[in-house]
Amino acid sequence: MPYDNLIYLHDSYAKDFAAKVTESQEGYVVLDKTAFYPTGGGQPHDTGKIGFGGRTSAVVNVEKEGNEETPIIKHFIEGDLPEVGSVVNGSINWDRRYKLMRLHSAIHLIDAVILRDHKEAFLTGSNIYEERARFDLDWPTLRREDLPSLEGEVDEEVNKKREIRVKFLTKEEAQSIEGLARTSPGEQLLSQLNWVRVVEIVGLDQQMDGGTHVKNTEEIGIIHFDKFENKGKHNKRIEITLS
Repeated sequence: MPYDNLIYLHDSYAKDFAAKVTESQEGYVVLDKTAFYPTGGGQPHDTGKIGFGGRTSAVVNVEKEGNEETPIIKHFIEGDLPEVGSVVNGSINWDRRYKLMRLHSAIHLIDAVILRDHKEAFLTGSNIYEERARFDLDWPTLRREDLPSLEGEVDEEVNKKREIRVKFLTKEEAQSIEGLARTSPGEQLLSQLNWVRVVEIVGLDQQMDGGTHVKNTEEIGIIHFDKFENKGKHNKRIEITLS
């Protein structure tokens, strides 16, 4: 299985894990495997703690360096640093992670509904925060008064309780599926990878993605379209929260 050392790519619900320190520098450590998600793809990093030798230190930031196939995940620590070769027990701040998972899945679902039902529109970007998310649309005719109708379309899909799966495809398999990559950078990345991680909302959507997600649309909850900004003919910005 590709990316075996990146637990978060395979199991978004993994909260605790054991790992060995492979690098320990001032302020950060690298582990031989990790469940901590690093900042990327519009999703913020995880926080949590690592325990070792009877001590506990806080993980306050997680960053990814290097190429996509063999990334280096740096865990930035407040407190004592374990030595190279030490075995540590990592623990994710689950409340924060689960909020981000729900919001990330909500963005995918919104994107899928718009792609299916509104051919004149498409998402151009998104960003996720701990309590909210926002996305940008190229949808010239969209007005503020259209939001309740769009919100209804999206919540209808949430209530269908669709399963959300993660799978890994070869480059050839991925390139044979139209629409897995929806941006130019995504298409470029797709052409470079040997294995492509795909998030599928069963019966609705598939797209290339490296983030963490819930297992069923029911877990997303109620999506609220809270804020609308008209930033130009080809840029409408919507902010959402969940309940």
